[in-house]
Amino acid sequence: MLSQFGYIGLFLIFGCTFILITLGIPAVLSRLTRIVPRKPTKIKLETYECGMETTGRSWVQFNFRYYIYALMLIVMDVLAVFLYPWASSLGDLGMTGFFIIAFFLIIVTVGYLYAWKKGALEWQ
Repeated sequence: MLSQFGYIGLFLIFGCTFILITLGIPAVLSRLTRIVPRKPTKIKLETYECGMETTGRSWVQFNFRYYIYALMLIVMDVLAVFLYPWASSLGDLGMTGFFIIAFFLIIVTVGYLYAWKKGALEWQ
């Protein structure tokens, strides 16, 4: 009879085997069928997007504020992920759980206010 760790071991073995098979099938098929082109030319290396030739430079630098907004979105998503289970089990947690989540919200609010004060959230 397998213990709980035995099931975890079997799951890890199954997961690793699945990953190796999934990654190995395209490698084996490309070597056996020789369909994959191996001679890069200038035409093959051109930037191709939406069926049209690129106009202008193909390397465009994005404004770093996009990343700030993305990070803020991730922070708010993580906040929602932590708040939902807390709200559903607030009765069991009592005042200790309330103070822990209040401390967490204070940390997030201070970070948000700092980013706001530095002007990281203003669009220009």
